[in-house]
Amino acid sequence: MIVNSLSLCYHNKLILAPMVRVGTLPMRLLALDYGADIVYCEELIDLKMIQCKRVVNEVLRTVDFVAPDDRVVFRTCEREQNRVVFQMGTSDAERALAVARLVENDVAGIDVNMGCPKEYSTKGGMGAALLSDPDNIEKILNTLVKGTCRPVTCKIRILPSLEDTLNLVKRIERTGIAAIAVHGRKREERPQHPVSCEVIKAIADTLSIPVIANGGSHDHIQQYLDIENFRQATAASSVMVARAAMWNPSIFLKEGLRPLEEVMQKYIRYAVQYDNHYTNTKYCLCQMLREQLESPQGRLLHAAQSSREICEAFGLSTFYEETAQEQDARRARLLTRTSEEAEEPAEDISGVIKMSVKFDRRAYPPQITPKMCLLEWCRREKLAQPVYETIQRPLDRLFCSVVTVAEQKYQSTLWDKSKKLAEQAAAIVCLRSLGLPEGRLGEESTSLHKRKREAPDQDSGGPRALESAQPGELCKKPFVTLRSGEESPLEGW
Repeated sequence: MIVNSLSLCYHNKLILAPMVRVGTLPMRLLALDYGADIVYCEELIDLKMIQCKRVVNEVLRTVDFVAPDDRVVFRTCEREQNRVVFQMGTSDAERALAVARLVENDVAGIDVNMGCPKEYSTKGGMGAALLSDPDNIEKILNTLVKGTCRPVTCKIRILPSLEDTLNLVKRIERTGIAAIAVHGRKREERPQHPVSCEVIKAIADTLSIPVIANGGSHDHIQQYLDIENFRQATAASSVMVARAAMWNPSIFLKEGLRPLEEVMQKYIRYAVQYDNHYTNTKYCLCQMLREQLESPQGRLLHAAQSSREICEAFGLSTFYEETAQEQDARRARLLTRTSEEAEEPAEDISGVIKMSVKFDRRAYPPQITPKMCLLEWCRREKLAQPVYETIQRPLDRLFCSVVTVAEQKYQSTLWDKSKKLAEQAAAIVCLRSLGLPEGRLGEESTSLHKRKREAPDQDSGGPRALESAQPGELCKKPFVTLRSGEESPLEGW
């Protein structure tokens, strides 16, 4: 999915603000339906995003950024590609650029959160903590403006003094960003404190780039016409709406607010269509219901423990079943279409030694695995530790792993239901190709099993013991160097 336009106009726009747990794909699409021009995703932390892998989800017709634990951190679709802004939490210029480059072909803009006062953001030097480090602000924004092809923006809060605020925003403008969003409250202030329209106006009068006014939901914005009144009060180019849109996304509709029941049903349809996790769907619906949470429907929502039960609570059971059947049929068609590729990973694996094997835990003694045997053999032969490269097939979420030992790659042609099982299968292929014992019950060599039982009586606490260990002598979990350069305990123990 490639964004055709390299620029995003921030003049005279209605914008859905970034909101944690709220700004996921269903809410963004709903806001677009009701008239929002630009939608921001929730703040996503750079350290989480740089671990993600971009996956094209052909069943949902989305692009997913998937964490190592298979959790979808960010999901987007073609419908919003020219109007979604990716907001990140960051305190490091290089990490910020890495994230921007990861997502830039799937979003319309990149934003840096410099206004969130919550501890989860500020404790890492992110969010509002950046306001006290203008040098780092400048470094991050300069790096992003020069390094990504998307327009870069930031969202700030005002400082204790007007002079300091104006000095900061002028410095930010010089980095070359496309626009700046200003929440008209100080870092320590909360929604019950009045928003400082006059400070936002002073910023708008000072800068030549678009200023986006934010923070008006509590005192100023209850209906569509209030958005324009808030814009005029702040002299801003555009207005960013947060809680008023969370309560009812039809706030962007020129014709006026739609009935809440209609809005919630439309939201649920998007949530089911795009496989939104039911806990997130439930949270957003609770924000819409507000004082109606104790109503019969509110109690049904509170009791729901799945997307199916949420649909039942809102009279959408038939829609849920039809959507699930449609997605199952689409998944089956895609699997049929790619059946000839089912035995091969998508990556180039020429020169790989392959076998059709699977790891059966029942065939091995407790705590003995092929990966452990392979690691022990590599240490004994003074070879580099095995390196596992594992990929996941989006259609059925199965895994295939390739292990590299002494510059030779080994792979099982059978796909497995977990990363751990796929890596064990790859280790089996390697061991069998080299004619080495893999630790199975009944194998001639039992030293591995015997030594494993004796391990508690041995002193294996120091690094010297690890270096000289023979198969089975380890009492500590060995570590495998991953492709990313991180270390993790050897899986399968």
